[in-house]
Amino acid sequence: MELKRVVVTGLGALTPIGNNVPDFWEGLTNGVSGAAPIVGFDTEKFKTKFACEVKNFNPEDFLEKKEARKLDPFVQYALVATDEAVKDGGFDFEKLDTNRIGVIWGAGIGGLKTFLDEISNFAKGDGTPRYNPFFIPKMIIDIAPGHISIKYGLRGPNFATVSACASSTNAMIDAFNYIRLGMADVIISGGSEAIINEAGMGGFNAMHALSTRNDDPTTASRPFDKDRDGFVAGEGAGTIILEELEHAKARGAKIYAELVGGGMSADANHITAPHPEGLGARMVMTNALKDAGLTTADIDYINVHGTSTPLGDISETKAIADLFGEDAYRLNISSTKSMTGHLLGAAGAIEAIAAILAVQNDVVPPTINHFTDDPAFDPKLNFTFNKAQKREVRAALSNTFGFGGHNASVIFKKYED
Repeated sequence: MELKRVVVTGLGALTPIGNNVPDFWEGLTNGVSGAAPIVGFDTEKFKTKFACEVKNFNPEDFLEKKEARKLDPFVQYALVATDEAVKDGGFDFEKLDTNRIGVIWGAGIGGLKTFLDEISNFAKGDGTPRYNPFFIPKMIIDIAPGHISIKYGLRGPNFATVSACASSTNAMIDAFNYIRLGMADVIISGGSEAIINEAGMGGFNAMHALSTRNDDPTTASRPFDKDRDGFVAGEGAGTIILEELEHAKARGAKIYAELVGGGMSADANHITAPHPEGLGARMVMTNALKDAGLTTADIDYINVHGTSTPLGDISETKAIADLFGEDAYRLNISSTKSMTGHLLGAAGAIEAIAAILAVQNDVVPPTINHFTDDPAFDPKLNFTFNKAQKREVRAALSNTFGFGGHNASVIFKKYED
């Protein structure tokens, strides 16, 4: 059968450097750091006292107070980003076949704040299980796409994907496949995460995964810098509405870009460490290119996973150099996590938005906070250090890798009728 073409027709973002897509893109292109001392809880006894929190966000500005109280922050973020994307895409669902419109969402951890609060309350009691009746419905990861579908009356495919930090990229790939196989016309996809709390920060500190640069939070996320010391936790949501091309054209939709390929692979190496030679990363990019029918010469920009960890940055760069060969030297590479921090299960979604906007605007956002070259990296590679660069971006590849060895990549290209 002939596969249908899939385009991007709506975007929404709630991030540490902007609470909507225009502000997010402005923050990216201006090299704004979203890292700051944590305000959500007392960090006095924590190793890491900073993160990339969402700022100036009041859920009651978007949701009724009673409704907001029934939702974990990761679901609140999902609904707010999706509301922006639906409006951005000009969707009037009453005029569309909602049986063919679905929601496929990603999150790595889900309702951690709800779990923490409920278990803490139980531990303080006398052993009597006095749990909130919304405890389980607030916590489970699939409740985010559930709430989105309920809000808009969407009866198409509806589920969540979980692959740690690759979750929302896997969600997009699933959505892409459902549409191009003719099983849906439109799918709201993306991801959200809200782990900046005592459990999330304490847990990642225990793994020695987080930066502890408490004296200088704004420069703590330093992908590819010699002095990188771990990732900076982030939170928020990104929504990408994918639509079958003819369906989009029929309703006169604006088209940001075309999603042309997705790849998946596993490192099969270690629960947290990447394959030292980047074999899984190389395979996932190879699979994405094959799916898209493109070669390495067709890619102009890679939004890398680039978490600012000692091992991860090296592994991914080895994979790029190995796969792209001489083509690697004309690429722009950048890690937007240098600005947003690492949004875990939502990382793929907001980084895909960055890649889409790079394609649309022919601007590559930078990797900020570069101070000292690391001899482990080829100096001829263009990491887009510290300042955005204008260039033609015909196609952009976005990588996301997760604990457990999960790898996922998507490729967006300029739309041509």
